[in-house]
Amino acid sequence: MIKNRKYGDEVTMSIIEKKVKKLILVGAAATFLMVLTGCAPEVGSDKWCKNMGEKNKSDWTVNEATEYAKSCLLK
Repeated sequence: MIKNRKYGDEVTMSIIEKKVKKLILVGAAATFLMVLTGCAPEVGSDKWCKNMGEKNKSDWTVNEATEYAKSCLLK
């Protein structure tokens, strides 16, 4: 524990409070970003088919290509 001779424990608590607030803020921001980026359309849906149609074919996985053929081409 860091103690300041002039101000005592008040300074120590202030430093701890700032670090806790910063940690909470970083955690909240990380959670928000995970939720925001985790919203992908359901595989096989019209929106998914549209997104796959716009995606470069060389970037598709085998599973994506198979699902695209089943869900989007053979409807």
